[in-house]
Amino acid sequence: MDKIFLSELSVECIVGIWDWERRVKQTVIIDVEMAADIRRAAMTDHIDDTIDYKRVAKRLLAFVGESQYQLVETLTEAIARLIVTEFGVSWVKVRLNKRGAIRGAKDVGIEIERCAEDYAGVTPLPMQHQP
Repeated sequence: MDKIFLSELSVECIVGIWDWERRVKQTVIIDVEMAADIRRAAMTDHIDDTIDYKRVAKRLLAFVGESQYQLVETLTEAIARLIVTEFGVSWVKVRLNKRGAIRGAKDVGIEIERCAEDYAGVTPLPMQHQP
């Protein structure tokens, strides 16, 4: 399996359960690996024959930047679902870091792997948590 990846995409967003976290944007760092068969793109040398990682990055920046989830688990799941359903990838790995969330630790975060079958017939996640 070929993979296309984005590494250390930095996004400011509202994420957290504490009152102060709901008022202040925090930085999350996103790493993504996407399954892709790049053979056709390698032969044609054309962007339409592959996953356009610039489009993926721009979509993630907009989506995550506007999101207001309480849990990084929910945000990470929403990112995986977005990539699979909007970009038609068969498999994705998403790693999300919330740097500085735990005193004394460099990183804290989530890493998940999902495939297209995980989202078959599933309704989209809401953009933000509704208390």
